[in-house]
Amino acid sequence: MDIAVGRFNTLRVDRRTEFGYYLDDGERGILLPKKVAPPNLKKGDEISVFLYHDSDDRLIATTEIPKAQAGETALLKVVGVTKQGAFLDWGLLKDLFVPVSKQISGMRLGGEYLVQLYIDERTGRIAATEKLDALLSNDSLTVKEMQAVDLVAYRPSELGWVMIVNNRHTGLLHANEIFTTLQVGQQCTGFVKRVRPDGKLDLVLGKAGFEKTTSGGGDAEKILQLLSQNGGFLPYHDKSDPQDIYAFFGMSKKAFKMALGHLYKQKKVSLAENGCRLLES
Repeated sequence: MDIAVGRFNTLRVDRRTEFGYYLDDGERGILLPKKVAPPNLKKGDEISVFLYHDSDDRLIATTEIPKAQAGETALLKVVGVTKQGAFLDWGLLKDLFVPVSKQISGMRLGGEYLVQLYIDERTGRIAATEKLDALLSNDSLTVKEMQAVDLVAYRPSELGWVMIVNNRHTGLLHANEIFTTLQVGQQCTGFVKRVRPDGKLDLVLGKAGFEKTTSGGGDAEKILQLLSQNGGFLPYHDKSDPQDIYAFFGMSKKAFKMALGHLYKQKKVSLAENGCRLLES
């Protein structure tokens, strides 16, 4: 039976004891303590649990949800520091360990650091590292243009923000595509705008424009709703300031123009120099 430490697994209840429930792992079983077990759990039930090692180095199960799993990146707070390393709050009873060798310049108590979780090859335990560059590569890309991706804000640059893509690659979110404030560790969704010949990725926040303007809950629908709520007229057009557009609509100027053009072609709105108007259907 394949068991993934540091991730969620679906396991079957094998037996109940006074301490909790043992889940079938093909061997002696993995304990799910009573205090984190759902009520009315019984033998034969299947349950999704997160697996990690407790303070006695025993593999244990929990229904608690950690702030990140193995292979994922998260901004976590230091709650303890020793000569061997630091301990981070990741949402579970036992804190997450970061060895000194996996720190960049030493972690301080109370500080927040962007780390990626990994399984230590020697101990089999889940741990964290601050040295992300060694884990991120664009040599063998697993994404393509217009693909939706998960993003984590890595660091600001002169051109915008370097983002972590699907916990595996890096990409650039250009300054002229950013219409909100980003913070290190902030998680968001976006899509790959362009894959450059050298493997570098250009990114955009949100969904791909075509998907957004044709889906029922996208930007075009939002514009129609706002027009309806404001007497059928809004003083925004393709020459409006990008910041004004973002402040009112919550979308970039590019996304606004795409959605507005889509509505114009459908003859749902009319365009003028001073704004846009809702047409009667």
